[in-house]
Amino acid sequence: MSIISESQNSSLVNETGTASKTKYLIPFILVTTLFFLWGMAHNLDSILIPHLKKACQLNNRQSTLIDTAVFMAYFLMALPAGMILKKWGYKNSLLLGLLIFSAGAFLFVPAANTRAYELFLVALFIIGCGLTLLETAANPYAAVLGPKETSTFRLNLAASFNGLAAMVAPIVGALFILSGQEHTAAELAAMSEVDRLAYLNFEASSVKMPYIILGTFLLVVALLFYFIKFPEVKVEDDSQGEKKSLWAALKHKHLSWAVVSQFFYVGAQVCVTSFFIRMAQQGANFDEKTAGYWLGVYGLLFMGGRFVGTFLMRIFKPNVLLAIFAVCAALLSIIAITGEGVIVIYALGGLGFFMSIMFPTIFALGITDLGEETKAGSSWLIMSIVGGAILPYIMGTVIDLNHDNIQIGYVIPFVCYLIILYFALIGYKVRNKIA
Repeated sequence: MSIISESQNSSLVNETGTASKTKYLIPFILVTTLFFLWGMAHNLDSILIPHLKKACQLNNRQSTLIDTAVFMAYFLMALPAGMILKKWGYKNSLLLGLLIFSAGAFLFVPAANTRAYELFLVALFIIGCGLTLLETAANPYAAVLGPKETSTFRLNLAASFNGLAAMVAPIVGALFILSGQEHTAAELAAMSEVDRLAYLNFEASSVKMPYIILGTFLLVVALLFYFIKFPEVKVEDDSQGEKKSLWAALKHKHLSWAVVSQFFYVGAQVCVTSFFIRMAQQGANFDEKTAGYWLGVYGLLFMGGRFVGTFLMRIFKPNVLLAIFAVCAALLSIIAITGEGVIVIYALGGLGFFMSIMFPTIFALGITDLGEETKAGSSWLIMSIVGGAILPYIMGTVIDLNHDNIQIGYVIPFVCYLIILYFALIGYKVRNKIA
């Protein structure tokens, strides 16, 4: 499915003058808001994992089902979201995504009231479905809301607000969700049943207000989308051709390796952020609130890495820079696994910086020279984010099997960086199709 035809794009951006700029400005601001909102949702998950582990009395493996619920929704909704976009158009698809996202946020209230982890997972899956719709529609729509020659700038500008959310969400979560009250298993066992339940219910209830505010804000944004006139952009239907080339695209070796690499990259990133707070607690002896603030620093470094990496692309070839960053990330993983004290936090922050360019770089290298199979290749690379649903669960299992040793679990991201390094050195090369 392509975004729009050339003639349609020309007719969309042919107008000039102040009226035309105003016509695109307000819709673009609203669409940019969506980038920030889904960034908040994703980065609050890193707060929810240690928090719900405590509130719902989970092991590490169970706590990672938060990631599984969200990223599995992305995987399952990827193709339906494209069909909805084709049938309903950009504005209606974005409206539906906002409403689904909001419904999932409000579902946190009954989940917290009952302290039912399964209901939290249902809410997160619903949020993931809404996010899939938003991302499927908002990325291309941001690109066409204005002159064609500035489409890349608009998309990068909108995406920068997603990076901003990576810094803001952990700080908000640390302030309003994390209580700072922690009890060992022995201390909980020593409490009376009434006191223990009161403590656990108090912990669970802290998620309600942030998600009520989020859900309400989403409804307000949905109302703005409903009442404000948006430029009409039609989605051209070439889904038949895309279906035919979906499997054929994997015959390109470099695309196949890019899909594998992207799977492990997304998995590594989610692993790092999902266990960041507990890693800071165990490795650096930080309390959970301080660890939450440091997760915000990680987000700042991740955002900074995007800008620095973009500049370095002028000096290094993309695959070379990807290889350098993968080596640095692997070395920092070793430090995180073996280090003690504050150096562990520095290593985790460094991982944010060096992972920053990986997704877009792998994506760009993977679709190189695919020709008419570019769209199919892009679909595979987007679907590979299911790594975020699978690898954190494996990491949680490793941690549980090693007596709650969070640091040893970071061997999973370490292996992921080695796979990315192979892709950057060898797998990226465009060769003949697989026979």
